[in-house]
Amino acid sequence: MKSKVQQNDSEEVNGFTKVYERDCRSHNLSQRDLKMEKKGLIIVESPTKAKTINKYFGDRFKVMASMGHIRDLPEKELGVDIENRFKPKYVVTESGKKILPRLKLAAKETETIFLAADSDREGEAICWHIAMELGKKKIHRLLFHEITKEKIEEALSHPARIDMQKVNAQQTRRLLDRLVGYKVSPLLGKNVQKGLSAGRVQSVALRIIVEREAEIASFVHEEYWTITALLSKNGKEFSVKLTEKNGKKIKIENKEASEAIALELSGKDFVVAKVTKRLKKRSPSSPFITSKLQQEAFSKLGFAAKKTMTIAQELYEGIDVGEGPVGLITYMRTDSVRVSDEAIAEARTWIKREFSKEYLSEKPRVFTNKNKVQDAHEAIRPTSCQRNPDEIKGHLTADQFKLYNLIFKRFVSSQMADAKIMTTDLEVACGDYIFSGIGSILLFDGYFKVWTYDLEKDKIIPELHEKDILKLIELLQKQNFTQPPSRYTEGTLIKCLEENGIGRPSTYASIVSVIFNRSYVEREEGKIKPTELGKTVWGLLKESFPKLFEVKFTAMMEDDLDKIEEGERAWLEILDQFWGPFSLSISEAKTKMRNIKKEAEKPTDIACDKCGANMVIRPGRFGEFLACPNFPKCRNTKPLEGEKKAIPEETDKVCPKCNSALVIRTGRTGRFLACKGYPKCKYTEPILKIPCPRCKDGILIFRVSKRGSFYGCSRYPDCDYTTNGEFLEETCPYCKKNLIKYKERVFCVDCNYTKEKE
Repeated sequence: MKSKVQQNDSEEVNGFTKVYERDCRSHNLSQRDLKMEKKGLIIVESPTKAKTINKYFGDRFKVMASMGHIRDLPEKELGVDIENRFKPKYVVTESGKKILPRLKLAAKETETIFLAADSDREGEAICWHIAMELGKKKIHRLLFHEITKEKIEEALSHPARIDMQKVNAQQTRRLLDRLVGYKVSPLLGKNVQKGLSAGRVQSVALRIIVEREAEIASFVHEEYWTITALLSKNGKEFSVKLTEKNGKKIKIENKEASEAIALELSGKDFVVAKVTKRLKKRSPSSPFITSKLQQEAFSKLGFAAKKTMTIAQELYEGIDVGEGPVGLITYMRTDSVRVSDEAIAEARTWIKREFSKEYLSEKPRVFTNKNKVQDAHEAIRPTSCQRNPDEIKGHLTADQFKLYNLIFKRFVSSQMADAKIMTTDLEVACGDYIFSGIGSILLFDGYFKVWTYDLEKDKIIPELHEKDILKLIELLQKQNFTQPPSRYTEGTLIKCLEENGIGRPSTYASIVSVIFNRSYVEREEGKIKPTELGKTVWGLLKESFPKLFEVKFTAMMEDDLDKIEEGERAWLEILDQFWGPFSLSISEAKTKMRNIKKEAEKPTDIACDKCGANMVIRPGRFGEFLACPNFPKCRNTKPLEGEKKAIPEETDKVCPKCNSALVIRTGRTGRFLACKGYPKCKYTEPILKIPCPRCKDGILIFRVSKRGSFYGCSRYPDCDYTTNGEFLEETCPYCKKNLIKYKERVFCVDCNYTKEKE
């Protein structure tokens, strides 16, 4: 028989329940109350987090992991009853089917359950789904932002209840994304290529990249020249650049103009016209928020956003550094720069001990958030300054150390003194012309003592005074051309998304990953370039959905989700407001969207074997093929005549599934071992046994899906790591992992190293 919570859950519109809000209220439990209870249950979302918390409280609580979401919308259907007030159809996930019976069994054996998933919208939704499935009344929400004994103890003393406004916001985002994905994607599959998809936010990121590429393509280069004078005083050389003539900024358009100026300067004295010295102070930046961490990790370490967040999650959930598992950093999904007073005090004590009092800022630095920011979390910082990166380096992987070191230094340096730099602004006159130069000398390194990443070398100009006559060593003329805006890197794309209000800290990495996984964009010399497929997809989306994928409209939707979380707007109102115009656009697109497939077809005089119609040549994932034009009524296809097929190479290896011989086949991503009994036996394995770079336990195996071929972890679905390209025997000179060849590029998937072209 269903519990009261479960019964009302099934009756309550859209899966929301008032029973939870009534029965599962916050109980201010004292430590005495907790000790008098039977052994309680703490449920988190990941095994690593469970292991860390169990270290502290295993004697008082059973700690279990839900393995992420236990319920979600179904994969193979829309799962949203639009006519019934957008009621979602939630089903237990595949991982949920494995873990849910164990959670229910553990729940029966205790009176008190604490749900301790991450304290963002996604974590709140995970907790709510668990509560709905367990149907227990004494369910409490445990909120903490760093996995340390002190903070969890504090959270246990003040348990909360699930924040239904956060759940509402997460569910609204999920439903919006599902409506867009399941209504727009089939149109792309029908008109462009089977298996394509569109996303509410990812398509806007694609738009930004494609439009930048169009800017670059349409850019007209303009020639201009620069003239630099290499001068000396008392044997000390320095350079200045021509900037003015008769008090006006000068522009040299061509070689003739440059040579005319050089001729005019010939034989004239270079005289110091003005020397200005200024003492400049440079202040440290605030500790990291999510977007800045991703940008700096890409810039300083070459880490992709997804890699940064994966490592940050490991540091947050806990690593054994000689004292058992311990959380090394605070929660890594945040857009707040706030830091607790205790953490500031600890950082200042560390600075004073490690260096001296002069390296401390005069008073504690307190950073304030810009605009309207959710301030529930602190900035990303180490949980303790006592864990110096160098001292725990032996317990971390190379990448974990690099990222922890970056976070540690950014936080500690934020409480350090300003750096002091003496700058010299110099103007040198030669006839009617003015040459300008600037020099700088670091007088006091201040926070650069720790944050060495941005430290620049001194640019020294000798001691000069007005009217000093300088010796001309050489006059350098150089041809230049104006340059188009550069392509985005992962770091600058995330910065652009952040500045335009697209996505949130928890979504930046997935936004970037998705457009790469869909082959809408690719990397070229470290920059993001749209593929022809990406350009085609965006072109169709722009024509059919001009408003849906506008930058401002998407930003407005993100604001609406924030307002739902803050209780300022109703979630059904947002969905109603969205659905009306969107459904009209879908109806129009079904009849008006260009059919790229049809446009790319080539007619032939080859008759279809089944219906007699003249077949057409169509492009496919693996090359052109013959197809019947009467699809889907007639699904006849066949290869082009004369097309050469690759002959599999025999090997002495045996298929472990059916004992047939294994042969070497060649796919889009290169050579791999496959069963000779294909298609009856579809066993494949890589020629090279490459360990999965994420979980380290599985190996990467060749797979084929509706989106094409790829390498994926053998432990899927426990590990969902994938990558495109052919693995080579050659290894990366830095991290020693196998290099990948994808199209014309050879690169390392782990550390972003790219091999230069021959």
